[in-house]
Amino acid sequence: MSVTTSRPPLLTVRQLSCERDERLLFSGLDFDLHCGDLLQLEGPNGVGKTSLMRLLAGLLPVSSGDIAWQGEPLAACREDFYQAMLFIGHLAGIKAELTPLENLHWFAALEGGVQEEDLEEALNRVGLRGFEDQPCHQLSAGQKRRVALARLLFTSRPLWLLDEPFTALDKQGVAAMEQLLADHAAEGGAVILTSHHALEQLTGLRKIHLGQKPSASYEAGNV
Repeated sequence: MSVTTSRPPLLTVRQLSCERDERLLFSGLDFDLHCGDLLQLEGPNGVGKTSLMRLLAGLLPVSSGDIAWQGEPLAACREDFYQAMLFIGHLAGIKAELTPLENLHWFAALEGGVQEEDLEEALNRVGLRGFEDQPCHQLSAGQKRRVALARLLFTSRPLWLLDEPFTALDKQGVAAMEQLLADHAAEGGAVILTSHHALEQLTGLRKIHLGQKPSASYEAGNV
């Protein structure tokens, strides 16, 4: 007789609340994130989308509630979680005085080392061929964003937390980013992102609406 065991979700959130400047942004938030999931946080400005992303990334304290990584309380496995998670915030997070290639070398060191040709290919795939050695302070906002997002092409981390990844990207950049997210999910990774874009090309996308009554609602389905 065979015994079937189900793996726990990658990320489990239960009754999560967030308070900033003595103001409750959201409370009672519950959701599970499994391998292959794409989850979008929605809601008007000021309802706590970025705060939730920073909270999940460990950059803000939890007011109340629980977060678990692969069934273990986050407090008991933070090192494992940080090794498995990649957070890219609303700002590009790159060093303006460095070139795109130099920035990627710095990111690659955090991943344990990546071949030079893989970094050059990452820049090529995000549309920065010919800009590899140009200081980032000379690049446009969209190009700076592409430098940051190029990191996604050589990371092995299964969980991506992306705050407004489509900011300053043109139509071609948005389409390429959507494909990258879809590929990551198809390979067993998982993504939580904030975005005001419709993301019509991402099938199986699920949404959390912040700023509603109750304070957060969860919707599953295709877009």
